[in-house]
Amino acid sequence: MNDAGVEIADYSDQWPLMFESEAEIIRQAFAPEVVRVEHIGSTAVPGMGAKPVVDILLGATSLDSIESRISALASCGYRYIAEYEDQLPQRRYFVKPAEGDEKFHLHAVERASQFWRDHLAFRDVLRADRRIFDAYLSLKRILAESLKMDRDAYTRAKAPFIESVVNGHARRA
Repeated sequence: MNDAGVEIADYSDQWPLMFESEAEIIRQAFAPEVVRVEHIGSTAVPGMGAKPVVDILLGATSLDSIESRISALASCGYRYIAEYEDQLPQRRYFVKPAEGDEKFHLHAVERASQFWRDHLAFRDVLRADRRIFDAYLSLKRILAESLKMDRDAYTRAKAPFIESVVNGHARRA
């Protein structure tokens, strides 16, 4: 995966605007098919510090539908990263710009998938529960400092916290 350093930036009011602009580009790439495009990750949570990369979740009817639009997304500046399917075969992953510092990560999945539900659930809990918000932000800052040169280790270290929140949300739902 990506071994670039980890930087947790203060929340930016630009992130939702960047998402909205990019979401429209993605919707156009899929037209006439109707897809859902959601802002996920820490940049989608007002006040949350984050790596300054906007995570976008695309929900389509099928992986075939997503794969049929790879060239359309490439013409919009996205690079498809097929090798990540080994870790997450239910997701198609893209970055933008195709070269240089990434500004967007696009996670394209089926709308009916567990990946879709879990990522939206985690975002929504962070938006609604200040106690979990604070605990997650604290964890991110600690991990970013201790694992600052290993983004993959940073991501792996956050996973148990995220899983516990998503599993707790599923029990309450």
